[in-house]
Amino acid sequence: MNKTLALMLAGMMTSAAVNAQKIKLAKDYDVTITGSVQSDILVPQEDHNIGTGTYDDKVLTNTYAEVHALSKYVEAGARLEYLDHPLPGFEPDFKGWGVPFYYVKGKINNAELTLGNFYEQFGSGFILRTYEERSLGIDNSLLGGRLVVRPFKGVQVKALAGKQRRYWEHTSLVSGADLEVSVDQWFEKMQQKGTFLTLGASWVNKHEKADDDIMATKTYPMYKLRLPENTNAFDVRANLQKGNFSVLAEYAQKTEDPTNDKNFPYIYRKGYVAMLSTSYSRSGMSLLLQAKRSDNMGFRSRRTENGTAAFINHLPAFAFQQTYALAALYPYATQFNGEWAYQAEFGYKFKRHTALGGKYGTSLKLNFSHVHSIEQNKKKGGDGSAYDNVSPGGPGTDGYGSAFWKWGDKTYYQDLNVQIEKKLSKSFKLNLMYMNQFYNKTVVEGHGGLIHSDIYIAEGKYRINNKLTLRGEAQYLHTDQDQGDWYFGLLELSFLPHFMFTISDQYNGAEYYYTPTGAIDEEKGTHKEHYLNGSVTFTAGAHRLQVGYGKTRAGYNCSGGVCRYVPASKGVTVSYNYNF
Repeated sequence: MNKTLALMLAGMMTSAAVNAQKIKLAKDYDVTITGSVQSDILVPQEDHNIGTGTYDDKVLTNTYAEVHALSKYVEAGARLEYLDHPLPGFEPDFKGWGVPFYYVKGKINNAELTLGNFYEQFGSGFILRTYEERSLGIDNSLLGGRLVVRPFKGVQVKALAGKQRRYWEHTSLVSGADLEVSVDQWFEKMQQKGTFLTLGASWVNKHEKADDDIMATKTYPMYKLRLPENTNAFDVRANLQKGNFSVLAEYAQKTEDPTNDKNFPYIYRKGYVAMLSTSYSRSGMSLLLQAKRSDNMGFRSRRTENGTAAFINHLPAFAFQQTYALAALYPYATQFNGEWAYQAEFGYKFKRHTALGGKYGTSLKLNFSHVHSIEQNKKKGGDGSAYDNVSPGGPGTDGYGSAFWKWGDKTYYQDLNVQIEKKLSKSFKLNLMYMNQFYNKTVVEGHGGLIHSDIYIAEGKYRINNKLTLRGEAQYLHTDQDQGDWYFGLLELSFLPHFMFTISDQYNGAEYYYTPTGAIDEEKGTHKEHYLNGSVTFTAGAHRLQVGYGKTRAGYNCSGGVCRYVPASKGVTVSYNYNF
């Protein structure tokens, strides 16, 4: 989209934001204008002690503005993105600006048609999940059309086709269909007994031109791979709810799809994933049990892609989603070439006026996650044919064999979380957490070995009066590996309804020295480092403004098992959000 149109849209968004309102056109044709503005800014400072590297720009920003017009039958919207000087850590192709997202949606009776950009998910996302996650630089929306029809009671059918967004371009054509049937809608007795059954089936096709020159060998004789132009993926699932119980079973597979996987590049093995999830909940108690096995299930719209872009599907990580700084220091990223993953979570609230509940009750939560490699016996390419010089498990082969139930020899990740939440008085609440963690840094990051850590966290919140609240965190991570122990402290003072003041410090006694390019300077050894941060947040209605200054360590930002490496930074930060 040209710059003139982008500027016109920016003007429309500004006008809509100032004059957000419901427009009366005619009966049944009221138009509501909504939208948002989000701008995150860094005025960077170079600090080679923490490895910021060098900067070409004095100001870095990720800015988004979007507007939507909603009516009974028609909906339309667009998003302006200004990423020409992006925040640190995003891939080079992330840079740019324009209007990459726009759509029109029509709705009538039991049908809905979308033209333009859209997001979609089939089932748990094993074969299709397009979504936006700005903190990771992910927007893998489809540009094309989607039709949703509900022809009968309890039946929903989706059909779609479009090219997938990859930053400022679009890759291969993705098409698919999904059928979901709510069986309980046909049987009144099932509803009366509190029994609900949903069945689903999905199909997705990726059409990618086979014009990449990818060689099976690097030595003579060399042979070009014959690449498939179409990859098909299938998914079936069943979700049963009976009273307090719920069971979800799902299975998906895809056909041959040679891609640039870091461990088994351009192999012709099919992909599989199976998941079983059960839960039970009642007042004061909950239980979740999950198991998942995936095998060569990375599914991208561009076979040569690396990083986080161009994923058609999503495999959720079976690990507790941490929000505390040190608990999230070693986050797990899903390994698409194969893993066994297990998760169990138990929650219980001890009643008030009991021995363990005390005056106000006590909440307990236990979570255990374990992720392990699957068996992978590398297959040879040679069978007396021309591919005898292909390395076992290398390009052009079937990759490996794998018995379904058999584990591999590596632990990828494991954690045990114990959380206790206790209200000690009308004004004071205390949260305590212990975490025992095993993190295979080599598998996730490419180096570092298996790291075992113990993490202790205490969080207290004291309400001084109706407008003034003080919150504090004290965190400690102990490990004999990697950079050793970490310490973290935070104080946060809230003045309702407008202000919040925050100061924090993260400390390590064995931080590396870095070169001007941001690489570790091994010759200088290590040093003590404080990562101090302070900020002021102002909120007024739909406006939120945060201004801060400080240092942030290098590390991984993760969400749902997808991770992005973020280099260290220092400087002034400004964050502005507005919804209308």
